[in-house]
Amino acid sequence: MQTKEIQSLQQYLRKLFKNDEIIIKAPESTDSPAEVNIGKEFIGVIYRNFDEGELSYDFNMAILPEDLEE
Repeated sequence: MQTKEIQSLQQYLRKLFKNDEIIIKAPESTDSPAEVNIGKEFIGVIYRNFDEGELSYDFNMAILPEDLEE
């Protein structure tokens, strides 16, 4: 993922969730997902998909049962 893509995705998520603390960290390699944080808290990953000539991004967030108990 390129810097411009990450910046665009970050702006989109901040606007969508009304939260300016959302930060997207660049992946270490081109095949790795980018990490999504709120402040210092890791919340998920974004994958870049290019399939049959179409580009999309998949946001994946795992929610554990112990997270629901807090």
